This record gives sequence, C-alpha cells and structure tokens, in this order.
Amino acid sequence: MTTALYYDDLFLRHDTGMHPESAERLVRIVDDLMSSGLWDRCDHPPGRDAEVEEIALVHDREYIDALLQLAEEGGGQLDFDTPVSRDSGRAALRAAGHVLDAVETVLKGDAANALCLVRPPGHHARPERGMGFCLFNNIAIAAASLLERHGLKRVAIVDWDAHHGNGTQEAFWLDGRVIYLSLHLWPYYPGTGGEDEAGAGEGEDKIVNVPLPLGVRGETFVEQFQAGLERVRNFSPEFTLISAGFDSYVGDPLAGAGLAVEDYRTLTDLVTTVAKACCDGRLVSTLEGGYNLEALPKCVAAHLEGLLAADGSGT
Repeated sequence: MTTALYYDDLFLRHDTGMHPESAERLVRIVDDLMSSGLWDRCDHPPGRDAEVEEIALVHDREYIDALLQLAEEGGGQLDFDTPVSRDSGRAALRAAGHVLDAVETVLKGDAANALCLVRPPGHHARPERGMGFCLFNNIAIAAASLLERHGLKRVAIVDWDAHHGNGTQEAFWLDGRVIYLSLHLWPYYPGTGGEDEAGAGEGEDKIVNVPLPLGVRGETFVEQFQAGLERVRNFSPEFTLISAGFDSYVGDPLAGAGLAVEDYRTLTDLVTTVAKACCDGRLVSTLEGGYNLEALPKCVAAHLEGLLAADGSGT
C-alpha cells in the first residue's frame, strides 16, 4: 500500500477572481509534485462527487440548495470574501466527494493513507452557511460519514491551519465521538477558538483549542502541537483526519505562525505516529489554507513526504 493522492482539474474551475484562494494554488502544487517525482510515487484514485445526502450529514438542506442554485445561476458572493462562480457548486461537491472517497479507500485497505488536493477549502463552513473562502466543510463531512455511514465510534480531526476551524468546531460541539484539535493564531479571523471553547454535553472537553499569539515561534508551535496530540492519543481514535492548512508558514501573506517548510514534515510525523498507535495508521489529510505561492508547494511536498514515509514507501 502507498499514499493515495486525490486531485481533479474541476477544482481549477472554482473561479474566485483576484483572490488569495485561487486556482493558481493547486497549479503550483501539482507542478511541483510532478517535477519532484513525488506525484508518481502515489496512487491516483479517480474520486467521485458527494451526494447531497452526504453533504447534509453536516450542512442544512436549505443552505445546500441555495448554494447550488446560486452557482447554477452564475454565482455571486456568500460573504465579503467568499465568492461563488458558475462551476463552484460542482467543484464543492467533488471536493467533498474526493475526501469521502479517500476515507473509504483507506478504510478498505486499498491505501495506507491519503492526501486530498481539493478546493474550495472547508473548515470555516458552518452547518448553515459557508464563509472564509469555504463552501462545504469537507473534513467535517468525512468525519460524519465515518460515524454515521461506516459505524466508527471515535474520530480525530487535527487542524494546523493558522485560522481556527470554526465550522468544524460547531459541527461537533455536542458530539463526543469526535475530538477536534486546533492550533491557530488568536485573536484572529474568524474570532473563535479560545481555550474556554471546549464543547458541551457529550462533546465536553472534546474540543481542544490551542490559541497562539501573533508572532509565535515555529518551535513553540511544534511543542504545543505535540502536547495537544497527547489528548488525541488518549481519545484512542479509530480514524484520523487532518485539516492541512499551510498558512502557518512564516512567510504567508494572510497569517504566518513561524513555521518553516521542514516543520510540516515534523507535524506530519507526529500525527502519523499517533495514528499508527491508535488506528493502524488510518489517516486522510485535506488541503485548507496556504497562500504563499512560492512556499506552498514546498510545504505540501514536505507533508506528502511524511505520509509516504508513514506508509513505508519512502523516508
């Protein structure tokens, strides 16, 4: 088994115009992975579109229908920074579907782990509306599917994007079957993610927020991440999901949290070690943020090298 790498040209047709979350992000990543040889070391499943019923495991049907209709009518704005184009609905269904296919592929044992190079991203999308560049919450939909469709009892979501995944937190606030670990800059967009936000009801203490100050050093980020992973290990998840944002890179124009390119290999190694200990290495990662077009491909490559090393096919 090796790492499954998911991608589709349809993601480039989610047209955001002059916007940080642009198709050029994926173009640069794919070109770099192909030229470095990492692309050819992975399997490339065809993926699929998500069904509306699968999206509805997390999102309200009224919102799903309104978003798809907006796209069909030519697009518009969900909010001041979340554009929708004519092909955005199709791209969003395929992004969520690729992550769903990835978890199914790993569950079946057809891949050791997977990385999903998808857009639009997802972790800001709340159940009733998208925001923050995000339309459907890809990672939350995958977690909900693991619980509701595949019968798992405990799922971990690890989020190292520099912005707090408020949509993911909201989706599982009351659900004790998911532990959500997020390291993020705070106070910062979207304004959530304080330490006191820890879930409620069955979900109490299953939301693990690690807010970090602007200007945090990379070594501090890594140390805090490793400490947070102990909470994940103690939860004994049956599957691990990563919201892999790369805007914690020190030179990111929208955030930056002191991380160097090589730190993403360290973060990956830390998560895969926990996944091996808890769930036989079953892990799927999906792209979230990251807007430095020169560094983003290198950060993704470092992450992918870690996934390949975890599956035994590389170092």
